[in-house]
Amino acid sequence: MVARTRFDTSDCPVARSVDAIGDWWSLLIVRDAFDGSRRFGEFQRSLGVAKNILAARLRTLVSGGILAAVPASDGSTYKEYVLTGRGEALFPVIVALRQWGEQNFFAPDEPHSQLVDRREGQVLRPLEVRSRDGRSLNPADTTVYKVTAPED
Repeated sequence: MVARTRFDTSDCPVARSVDAIGDWWSLLIVRDAFDGSRRFGEFQRSLGVAKNILAARLRTLVSGGILAAVPASDGSTYKEYVLTGRGEALFPVIVALRQWGEQNFFAPDEPHSQLVDRREGQVLRPLEVRSRDGRSLNPADTTVYKVTAPED
């Protein structure tokens, strides 16, 4: 078996983020957690993933501080998995992936799920990357700046 390349010490925030998430199953678990899934069986039914893979991904998400394993809310002996603050901070990432998928992988009349504002009942407006002064930005408007350690 090929060893997984680790990026947890990379100087690239994208690489460290991908390292923390692990793989696409993990993103789908996070998506389901945002949709209200909390128990192993709920994730398993929704995703159809093998139990051993799901257990491994849940362990990774818990150890990465994205989910927390807590006692079941009904007092049973089961565990529930809840998003931590770090996990909830993935919300814009999940929304961006959802909107990108809607724009690029569905025909205009093809049925699909939509994320709506609970209060207004309206589909969310597309996410935009904006500068500090509010200008809309595209890739050509940005550059990567390497942050260095402060000198003593």
